[in-house]
Amino acid sequence: MLFQFNLYSSVLLVFFSQLMIFGFLLLYLGLKDQLLSSRLLGIFLLLSALFVFPWMVGFAGWYDNQPYRDILFYTPFIHALFFGPLIYLYVKSLLNIDYKIAYNDYLHFIPGCLFVIWALIVFVYDNLVVHHYSLMNGRNDPDFDNWYSWLWSISIVVYLILTYRYYKRYRTYIIDELSFADQASFRWLRNFLLAYLCLAVIVVVEQFVAIFHESNYVISWYYFMGFAVVGYYIAVSAYGQQGRILAKLHYVPVQEPARDVNRTVPLKTDDFEEPSNLNYELVQKWKPAVLRQLDHERIFLDPELTLTDLAKKLGTNTSLLSKVINAGFGISFNDLINNHRVEEAKRLMASPAHKHFTMLAIAFEAGFNSKATFNRAFKRFSGENPSDYQTRLQR
Repeated sequence: MLFQFNLYSSVLLVFFSQLMIFGFLLLYLGLKDQLLSSRLLGIFLLLSALFVFPWMVGFAGWYDNQPYRDILFYTPFIHALFFGPLIYLYVKSLLNIDYKIAYNDYLHFIPGCLFVIWALIVFVYDNLVVHHYSLMNGRNDPDFDNWYSWLWSISIVVYLILTYRYYKRYRTYIIDELSFADQASFRWLRNFLLAYLCLAVIVVVEQFVAIFHESNYVISWYYFMGFAVVGYYIAVSAYGQQGRILAKLHYVPVQEPARDVNRTVPLKTDDFEEPSNLNYELVQKWKPAVLRQLDHERIFLDPELTLTDLAKKLGTNTSLLSKVINAGFGISFNDLINNHRVEEAKRLMASPAHKHFTMLAIAFEAGFNSKATFNRAFKRFSGENPSDYQTRLQR
C-alpha cells in the first residue's frame, strides 16, 4: 500500500492510530459495562480518526495516484455532521448514568445520515450506471466541498454552544448536590469543549476568508491536526474516569435561575437572615437535624456523600434540604461538608496519634477522596496550604 512518510503524514499517522485504539477500547468497555457515554465517545473517536484520514494519506501521496485517488473521492471520510450530536449526547449520558437515548435524540443524526446516503448515490451512479465522473466532477474531493465544510463547521459550533451551556448548568447543580463536586466537575470536559469550539470557529472564519482569498491546504492541515490533538486529549482524559464517581451522577436539568458556581461565601452558622422563599420555622426545624448528622454521625467522612444521601437519612427531600442548608448555614452543601472535612483534617494534624500520617492519609481519613481536592478545600477554608498549617503546628 502506498504511503509516503513525511512530517505531515507521519504526525497524523500517530494521532490516527491513537484515536482508533482509544475508540475501539471505549466502544468495547461501553458494551461490556453497559455505559452509554463510553459507547458514544468511542464512536466519536473512531469518526475523528476518519476525519483526519484524508489529510494523512493525502500528504502520503494518495491524491496523486490511482486507485487511491478514487478511494478518497468516493468514500466519505469526513462525517463531521455527527460530531455535534455525539458530543452533546455524550455529555448528557456522562453526567447522568441513567440517561437513555430517546426517539427524538436520533433526529440529531439525520443530516449526517443524509450525507452518507448522498455519497452512496454518487458512488453507485458514477461507477455502476454511467461508468464515469458525473455527479462528481473528478477534480475535487466531495468531503471538502465548500457547502459541506460550511455545514459541518457551523453544526459543530451550534452543538458545542448548547453542550457548554448544559455543562455550566451541571456545574451549578453539583455545588448543591455533591460533597465531591471538585472531582465531579470534569474540568477536562470543559477544556475539551472550549478547545473544540475554538477550532470549529477558526474553521468557520477560514471558510469565510476563503471566499476572498484562496486557502492554503498546508495551513488547513494544522486545523485538522488541532482536531486530532483535542480528540486525543478527551480520549486520554475520559478513559481514566472512576466508575464510582460516574455511578453517583444523576443530573437532570431543571429550569432554575443561574447561580455563580465559583462564589465564595463566608462560613457562618450563627448568623441567619430569613429568606423570602423559605419558612423560618422550617429552617429552625431542619438545621439542628443537619448539625446532628455532621457532629454526631460524622457523615462528612463518607467521601461519596451526596445531598440525596443526607435527605434520605433525615426523611426529607433534596429541594427542601438544599434551601435549608443555603439559608441556615449561608453556604452550599458542598462547602458545608468540605468545611467539616477541613476541620477534621486539622484535628488529625494536631493529634499525637496521627503525627506519622502522610498528608494523603490525613486527607482520606478526613473524608476527601483526592489530595488535589483536599489541598484546594484546605486553602479555601483556612487560608493556607495543609503543609504550611502542619509546619506551623510543629513549631
